[in-house]
Amino acid sequence: MELITKHQFQPNALARSLFKKETGMIGVILPDITNPFFPEVLAGLDQEARSRGYTFFLCDTVSTNGDSVEQYVRESQYLNILMEKQVDGIIMIGGRINLSKPSKELVGEVVEASKRVPLLLINGNLPGEGMARVYADEIEGAELATQHLIDLGHQKIAFVGGFKRMSNTIQRIRGFMKTMEKNRLQIRNEWIMDGGFSVESGKLFMNQLLQLPERPTAVFCANDLVAIGVMKAAHNAGIRVPEELSLIGFDDIPYASNSIPELTTISLKCYDVGRSAAELLHQMIAKNKISKSTKIRPELIVRESTAPPRAENEHYESVLKK
Repeated sequence: MELITKHQFQPNALARSLFKKETGMIGVILPDITNPFFPEVLAGLDQEARSRGYTFFLCDTVSTNGDSVEQYVRESQYLNILMEKQVDGIIMIGGRINLSKPSKELVGEVVEASKRVPLLLINGNLPGEGMARVYADEIEGAELATQHLIDLGHQKIAFVGGFKRMSNTIQRIRGFMKTMEKNRLQIRNEWIMDGGFSVESGKLFMNQLLQLPERPTAVFCANDLVAIGVMKAAHNAGIRVPEELSLIGFDDIPYASNSIPELTTISLKCYDVGRSAAELLHQMIAKNKISKSTKIRPELIVRESTAPPRAENEHYESVLKK
């Protein structure tokens, strides 16, 4: 110990990895670290991975100009880099695995990588390839959100946000429409809008709804960032939430419980998803058998942004006064 202290000896991780044939490193490829959803997943992943002795490379593929093609090019580059680094395993979140119809080339690159190193998908899928994945049930989450609004008395409900080319948006719309049909409520095509997952897109959606001859009494937003944008635009237009417009989000990011009013939303159990992913990847690295598909059930989180529609509110107020 004296010699180690005197000469400031530092173990050589590279030499140790050559001897053990393990690097203790996991590669994580995600589309946008600035989206609060992903750090929540990473928090759970990091907690479990560190307890197993792993650290990880974080690969953010966000495009500088919003170009999805550039994003997929970066994904390909990172897949190659991580394999060159000889990571013990790779986790992919978002990007090409969320496309409803990814090209054969994009699919093929991931499949080939999975043959060389254990590879796990979070919330996405490559249909027909049988890849290991951990996912939150987004259809069930959308059903919970829509039914909550219906149970409050809403019949005029809009769905805004996401991209219809992405499987997560398709699943959320599917859950929304299924629940509306189940309750025999009209689905208005002009009240279903897509084109983004950001706060700015939420503002745009709300402004478009305000220009229509009739507006909904409730809006189901594809994620919490969109909901915050809708809330901001409603406030600027003098519309009170939830007295005149109910809002429900999706993801339960930290901002949801800190907005004014606090946002009702669907929790995808991001932390649990991350922990489960790290545990399953560890089992794959150890060459243990795992289930190819692990589902995490979502949860409705009721806060302050949803209430009965205005006519219902007025009825309840009059009853209370009597």
